[in-house]
Amino acid sequence: MKVLLCLAFMAVTYGSTVFGTEPQTINVWPGKPPGETKELPAEADQTKPSDRLIAGRRIIKLGNVSMPQLAIFRPAKEKDTGAAVVICPGGGHHILAYDLEGTEVAEWLNEIGVTGIVLKYRVPGRDPEKRWFAAVQDAQRAMSLVRSKAPELGLDPKRIGLLGFSAGGQVAALVSTMQHRQYEPLDDVDKVSCRPDFAVLVYPGGLDEKSKDEKGQPKLREEVTVTKDAPPMFFVHAYDDGVSVFNTFLLATELKKVSVPAEVHIFATGGHGYGLRHVDGQPVTDWPKPCEAWLKTMGVVR
Repeated sequence: MKVLLCLAFMAVTYGSTVFGTEPQTINVWPGKPPGETKELPAEADQTKPSDRLIAGRRIIKLGNVSMPQLAIFRPAKEKDTGAAVVICPGGGHHILAYDLEGTEVAEWLNEIGVTGIVLKYRVPGRDPEKRWFAAVQDAQRAMSLVRSKAPELGLDPKRIGLLGFSAGGQVAALVSTMQHRQYEPLDDVDKVSCRPDFAVLVYPGGLDEKSKDEKGQPKLREEVTVTKDAPPMFFVHAYDDGVSVFNTFLLATELKKVSVPAEVHIFATGGHGYGLRHVDGQPVTDWPKPCEAWLKTMGVVR
């Protein structure tokens, strides 16, 4: 009953009320996701009444996700540019900030003519040593799935990007830089490229190593391997973010070394976890405007 109530609530909140029409929802995997061996409690919103408000409003903290899905939000036909973005909400690989860093982002993308596709990836992380692993599997499969369905969705398969916040930013960065799938191919979908054509990373975490290099300087984690095949990237970070701004600096620096275009926006203040909810006196929360300009500069939005 709790699951049904949660799904009904989400359908009303993210369907007819916000977007005018309910999103198309598809499963990421044809069956059980790879590596799944145990049952979790029912998927549900785990937000507590005492939780911190963001811009004066509550957020949905979706937990115990076992069945990854894509919710596809389409822009109005007269606005549709044919571009699409798969969105990876954050949540520390414990929960998903499903509205703050998911459906609200899809709404903004729709306004600029881009299809917003919210990825509900598996949480909590399954492997304590690699908490990102299941999420990266889900995101790689999601990218291939969306690109394989580009003709029927009316999308340009060469303008499909990946956008992630916090832990979702780690997922987006890893999918953008890894050279191989993190699972054995299953079907024809996995014959289609999972590389994003561009990536947007908003206060990404999990990219810098806790230990320093031999010179005592910050360094990227070993799983982050940047080559010239990485897609162009757009970064947003606040200097006072508790999730170190080095996550952005280090990855952007490596992109520069291999001549991959990047745009980096660092703001003095703003902290962490604001999504795209405007806060007076915090310019970082208005990052969608320069991001839209970058998308136009890169030829994504035409």
